[in-house]
Amino acid sequence: MQVEEGDHYLMTKEEIENKIATFTGGRAAEEVALGTVSTGASNDIEQATKLARAMITRYGMSDEFDMVAMETVNNPYLGGDTSLTCSAGTQTRIDTLVVELVRAQHEKAVQLLQENRAKLDELAQFLYERETITGEEFMNILRNP
Repeated sequence: MQVEEGDHYLMTKEEIENKIATFTGGRAAEEVALGTVSTGASNDIEQATKLARAMITRYGMSDEFDMVAMETVNNPYLGGDTSLTCSAGTQTRIDTLVVELVRAQHEKAVQLLQENRAKLDELAQFLYERETITGEEFMNILRNP
C-alpha cells in the first residue's frame, strides 16, 4: 500500500529499496497466497525496475559504480527521456545489477508476507467482502492481533 507523505523529494537508499519492495508486493502476494502469478502487477514491476535503474545509473547508490552518473535525463519537462552514457559492457553490468536489486527486494516482500500470512489473508478477505479499503481500515487490521 502506497501512502504519500506530502512533498517528499529526497529519499534515502533504504527508502528507495523499501519502495521497490512495496512495488513488488502485489506479485509477492500472488505467489504467497495463490502459488502463481498473473499480469496484474505489470505496472508495479515497471515502476520497481525504473526506480532500481535510477538508483544505479543516476543516484549514485551502487557500490560498484559509486557516484558516477551512467544516465542523463533529456528534456525533463517533456517526458524526461533518459539515455545511458556508458559502454555496452557497462550497460550489461547495469542490467545485471538492476535485476539483482529488484530480485532482492522482491524476496524481502515475499518473506514479509510469509511472516505475516494471517494478516495477508485477513486483508484479502476484507477486500473480497468490501472491494475497497481505506488507509485507516488497513492500519486497524494490521495493528489488531
